[in-house]
Amino acid sequence: MTDKLWLICLVFLLSFLPSMVSGAEISMPELHFANDEMFVSATLTLDEKGLADLKNGVEKEFTFYLDVYRVWNVWPDEFVTGKKIQRILTADPVRKEYVATSFDGATRLKKRFRDFDSMLNWALSIKSQQVAHLKELEPANYFVRVSVESRLRSLPPVIGYLLFFVPEKEFKVRADSPPFPVGVSR
Repeated sequence: MTDKLWLICLVFLLSFLPSMVSGAEISMPELHFANDEMFVSATLTLDEKGLADLKNGVEKEFTFYLDVYRVWNVWPDEFVTGKKIQRILTADPVRKEYVATSFDGATRLKKRFRDFDSMLNWALSIKSQQVAHLKELEPANYFVRVSVESRLRSLPPVIGYLLFFVPEKEFKVRADSPPFPVGVSR
């Protein structure tokens, strides 16, 4: 009897979980160096469901993490520094108005667009973001990890603790750059 009850509870819980399979992809991070600073560029591509949700007026929040890791041979890779950028996209399909807000921890930027594609091009791409000063890094091999997560819903903390089985993220994708040396000869 308890096996049947356990199976019914499991099916009930799984019916509330959205599909964690996402067609969202992030491009390989592009790195360039100028004046002893490292800059990163990357682009997020959404699946058809995500694009349809945005076009129908569903607000989406994307958080971009640009993290620099030091490569270790035996130990796990070491997080060195990083940057977090939040982008919130809203669309009004009736007025054909699209708004994107970006916040990098210091600056909040709000842009209005008349075209859906131009909003996506601006909001889903990170272009030449400065993430590290090369003089501050110790001689070693490093790589940059760009990860993006989409928040599905924001639950109040108490309800979030009680409904721990309800996911708060729609998807999380990441891409790593190839390792590169800083201050060491090959």
